Amino acid sequence: MSPPPRHPQRAGKGRVGAEPSVIVVMGVSGAGKSTIAAMLAGRLGWTYEDADWFHPQSNIEKMHSGLALTDEDRWPWLQGIAAWIEATRNAGGHGVIACSALKRAYRDILVSGRGDVRVVYLKGQRGLIARRITLRDGHFMPASLLDSQLATLEEPGEEEHPIVMSGDTCPADIVDLIIARLGIGADESRDPRARPSSRCPGRST
Repeated sequence: MSPPPRHPQRAGKGRVGAEPSVIVVMGVSGAGKSTIAAMLAGRLGWTYEDADWFHPQSNIEKMHSGLALTDEDRWPWLQGIAAWIEATRNAGGHGVIACSALKRAYRDILVSGRGDVRVVYLKGQRGLIARRITLRDGHFMPASLLDSQLATLEEPGEEEHPIVMSGDTCPADIVDLIIARLGIGADESRDPRARPSSRCPGRST
């Protein structure tokens, strides 16, 4: 099955570099997407969503069983996320969503023609990511699917204008760097309630 058609861009919103309305924090499972996206949304005062919440039960059961999703499994899920992005933009809102978005075709559904939707890519070393997945409690993605995700991953190219961050860095520092790269809300976003009590335990600041 071929991917669904891309959404047409809205007037005035197709220029890359426009003030972002939505930020997609992408990467493989265990890269830190949910942590960074939630912290970023808190700092900016934007709505937070997790792409996991958009999965139908059939997808969740499949992954829980250790089976990798196919593109056919993912298209309806991606369309649901794209609908949320479009609704957020149409309402003049702002949001941050954590989403694997592993392939360029997947990101095209979410981002293509929307210059106000930016991608943040969290990179990380396999060993660290595997340890994080093993330590997670109650998540439906087993560690056994990490290699499948890494094999599927198509890192965003320069033409996608991604913000690339090392997932090995302290989360608070990653959020600071993302905000600086975006050039948005730098003064208003410094809300101590959205920060951890200790920026990087065990690390030098």
